[in-house]
Amino acid sequence: MPTLALPMKTLHITAMAVPLAGWTLHSTVLRRRLVQAQHDPLTGTWRREAFTDRGRRILERHPDQAVLVLADADHFKQLNDRHGHAAGDTALAAIGRRLTEWAGPTGVAGRLGGDEFAALARIEPRHQELRLDHLARLTARPVPYADGTLPLAVSVGAATPAAIGSGDLPALMRAADTAMYEGKHTGLVVQAGPVHADTPSVNGRRSGRPGTAVRGRPA
Repeated sequence: MPTLALPMKTLHITAMAVPLAGWTLHSTVLRRRLVQAQHDPLTGTWRREAFTDRGRRILERHPDQAVLVLADADHFKQLNDRHGHAAGDTALAAIGRRLTEWAGPTGVAGRLGGDEFAALARIEPRHQELRLDHLARLTARPVPYADGTLPLAVSVGAATPAAIGSGDLPALMRAADTAMYEGKHTGLVVQAGPVHADTPSVNGRRSGRPGTAVRGRPA
């Protein structure tokens, strides 16, 4: 009889482990699906709500290092019309990858909709200007496509809590958005100041934001 004790105990432990293993697998699958639901499938960036949640946490914990950028593709409609929607998707995916790379593991990049993106990075103040210059070069690189490349131009505006006098995410987005449109089609990253944060906004974006035109020029 004693010789049966060990096998019975082993069977009991195994019986308990089976549902635990099943629950662990189930939890892993649920977490993976949740993460997938929070990401834009084309660009791999976070969706607006998830980006906002993560961006606010970064701002709360590291306001002195936070740099927010808003970016959108120049002449995106023309690119679609000339090269096709598959080319447009390739360009958007490239913008998402590049912003994610720039933001790094301690930052966050998100797609706000269409060809509009945002990224929030943690950068020491003394390195911020250099990193923004790097972003301008990074987003201007042609995109490999088919047997050649696609031209890519991206307008970028940047805002920091120190520059605009506020660590509020919608205020930073409003200021960065206004700065971006000041430098539309220039290839430069325009850095926002306090005046940019005073622009009326809706949901963190400039009130009346055209999205497709600026000062008579196509986006």
